[in-house]
Amino acid sequence: MWDQLEPTGPHVTYLTFSVFLITYALFSQFIRNNLHLSEPPIAVLFGIILGPYVLNWITAKEWGLDDGIMQEVTRIIVGIQCFAVGIELPKFWFNRHWKSVLYFLGPIMTFSWAITALFAYLIFQTSVPTAMLIGACLSPTDPVLSASVLSNSRFSERVPARLKNLLSAESACNDGVSFPFLYIGIVSFKHATSAGEAVKEWFLITILWQCALGIVVGLIIGTIANRVLRFTDSREYISEPSFVVFYLLLAILSIGVGSMLGSDDFLVAFGAGVGFAHDGWFSSKTKATAFPYIIDMILNSGMFVFFGSIIPFDKFVPSYTTPNCGIWQLFIFLILVLLFRRIPVVLAMKRIVPELHTYREALFCGHFGPMGVGALFLAIEARAQLETGTSIPRGEPDFSKPLTDKQRAIYLIWPVICFVVLGSTMVHGLSTLVISIVGHFARHEGERAPLLGQETEGLDAMVHDTGSEDEGAADEESISGLAR
Repeated sequence: MWDQLEPTGPHVTYLTFSVFLITYALFSQFIRNNLHLSEPPIAVLFGIILGPYVLNWITAKEWGLDDGIMQEVTRIIVGIQCFAVGIELPKFWFNRHWKSVLYFLGPIMTFSWAITALFAYLIFQTSVPTAMLIGACLSPTDPVLSASVLSNSRFSERVPARLKNLLSAESACNDGVSFPFLYIGIVSFKHATSAGEAVKEWFLITILWQCALGIVVGLIIGTIANRVLRFTDSREYISEPSFVVFYLLLAILSIGVGSMLGSDDFLVAFGAGVGFAHDGWFSSKTKATAFPYIIDMILNSGMFVFFGSIIPFDKFVPSYTTPNCGIWQLFIFLILVLLFRRIPVVLAMKRIVPELHTYREALFCGHFGPMGVGALFLAIEARAQLETGTSIPRGEPDFSKPLTDKQRAIYLIWPVICFVVLGSTMVHGLSTLVISIVGHFARHEGERAPLLGQETEGLDAMVHDTGSEDEGAADEESISGLAR
């Protein structure tokens, strides 16, 4: 009888992973609303426990799950999340708020890239191109972590809708916008002796082909899909459950088109989401479905469990290939990145960003810039370009001594990015709990609600607009007025 049992690694993973998701689903409302916790930190801890450093139940490398598969998994998850943000934004939102998004994608993101690269250069004593690659991987805000922190909960209801929409839109755009920063470092390695060739390749390939073409192609895909779906729905050719299937398949289609063209997958996906749902018709048709939450539960939580199991803890020590990448350097780098990557520049730009009404709001938006799955994808992309000159990674690098700057960069990028993503997941995932506890004790005696789960008023020193739920309607009315 016992010989019928097959407790292989994958089989045990199916069991433990499903037990984790079922347990979380059973207590999800309590965890989110009473404990003010999001699932990524819990999922990462669960993955660490199941991984090779503790129970050794999830062993990705032994199963053949190499960097190439990791790259495609992160591509799909981030792409679907970018598409989902485009769907969930209020109708015609970009028509009124595009300036604020551009401020975050322009000067704020540029500062984030530059200051992070400077920290990497000084702390890890690496080359300038390597530092620029690390800065580029960590400059964007992760849409997966942002969705987990700002998703429906009592805490998110206390944040003004305009700030949630701004952070969501920024997180969906800037993973794609980070490609120009990433390729500055890559072309610096490729054309170290020819600045003219480097600038030419960077502008023609990265700016025009990957970014500009990506967003245009995405908008075209989304607009065409909107009209085709309207046509089939008006003639009752499509069933209601098929709306949900259409949602997911269109997201994957847009990622596939972007990948085939060699364009920016994430900008294609986000553009498709915006073009598909810009008028609010699809959202109104599927308001009763909870498909985005299902994606968040299965794909995103699963990704963070997997990430927890592949964190390279053995690489967080100095070695011949990474002599200045010890645990203390990594901790100092993480602290500096969390404190100075976004907060100072967002506070400095508070007066010119329309959505930021108070300095507390600027501090909030500066802090909530988590680094997650998108950073992992960019790190693998950077390594692949350095290893093979394509988007396909080689796998475990194997170089002879002495190492060149390019080879040192290949060894250094992955452990640094993984450590920062781990720290960001914990810090940003637990921030809602910390803010709620601090807000509780900041109230006067007699004004305090029960400590966990009962806070329903807006966060202090933030302007909570009335009627924000009708923002889409106001945008539509504004567009109609301009048309007249």
